[in-house]
Amino acid sequence: MPTQWYFDLVKPAWTPSGETIGLIWSILYPIIAFCFIWISFKFFKGQIPAPIFWVFLANLIANLLFSPIQFWLQNLPLATLDILVVLGTIIVGMVLVFPYSKLIFVLQIPYLIWVSIATVLQISITWLNR
Repeated sequence: MPTQWYFDLVKPAWTPSGETIGLIWSILYPIIAFCFIWISFKFFKGQIPAPIFWVFLANLIANLLFSPIQFWLQNLPLATLDILVVLGTIIVGMVLVFPYSKLIFVLQIPYLIWVSIATVLQISITWLNR
């Protein structure tokens, strides 16, 4: 999906390679999917409150919107806002789900770490290309 436009952007020296980013997401997406399926199952069975489901859904949607915003729209400020939503919903989701599932909480940790790094990267790229 990356375009020449993205390759031509000024990026920090510590920017991971495309292969590294792809590898990380190939590990994280199954974890994200498992967590969302578990949350959905528990929500529809009435075993967790609705806000947990809605936060995890908002996170999934924001996550899926990042690449189209970044690469198709080529809109760095909007992509930065989107990744901040992703980061914020991870944090809120972790806080909300903790009393209901320590496993889901723990599974969110690598996602939180990566999105924290990706958020700093996105803010840096946006700043360097203003």
